[in-house]
Amino acid sequence: HDVAESKLVKIGPNLKGVVGRQVASVPGFAYSAALKKLSFKWDEAKLSEWLTRPGAVAPGTSMAFEGLPVEADRKALIAYLAAQR
Repeated sequence: HDVAESKLVKIGPNLKGVVGRQVASVPGFAYSAALKKLSFKWDEAKLSEWLTRPGAVAPGTSMAFEGLPVEADRKALIAYLAAQR
């Protein structure tokens, strides 16, 4: 992932502006079928749920991340992402 102004597609989609963005909507990124079938906008609650355990939000996701179990860590990361507009 990256938060820089860039159209480069990396292993994960660019996270600049992720808060408020439709799930699985970055052009050029090959999202998993599990994410493509979801329909919501990333808000603080959904990001916290995702960061706790991605597989619980999108069973079958290809995201190789087990989650952040500590709430304070999730809140700090979400605050950082929210500032990346």
